[in-house]
Amino acid sequence: MEKLDSFKVDLKGMISDTVSYQWHIDDRFFSAVQGPEIQQGQLDASLQVKRTSGVYELTFGFAGTVKVACDRCMELMDQPVEAEQTLKVKLGDRFEDDGDMVTVPEGDGTLNVAWNLYEFIALEIPIRHVHPQGECPLDAEFEESSSEQETEKPIDPRWNDLRKILDNEKK
Repeated sequence: MEKLDSFKVDLKGMISDTVSYQWHIDDRFFSAVQGPEIQQGQLDASLQVKRTSGVYELTFGFAGTVKVACDRCMELMDQPVEAEQTLKVKLGDRFEDDGDMVTVPEGDGTLNVAWNLYEFIALEIPIRHVHPQGECPLDAEFEESSSEQETEKPIDPRWNDLRKILDNEKK
């Protein structure tokens, strides 16, 4: 976890009511976090911590691309992600994460936000991810095979007779 020490936020030691952090997230971050969805990416992330009466509001912002497997061809593709997410944190007796509010032990007073940042990035990835049209390697294979089929096989003349019958029924 030493690789992720730069993502520790000292809530208890805040001097002013608002503190900002900036990070560049790359493959080393995703390797250190060891999350299942993302292993590679290049993003710029920011965090603004605002202290209000007993509660800290953490506003995460990030923009960049992550590498995910295309659902069609399974090759890695760049998936752009950009979002802003908010997390509320308070100091308490023990660590708790109930989804809406994270409680950090008051004795420690620090929160490592690396996993929170990873989860926010992962949530921005669409459920279905495919290459843009024309960029998937399967698109080229499909175009080749369909053009070969069109040139090799003439249309069966029986289909023309069936079309005539259908056209007569419509009239």
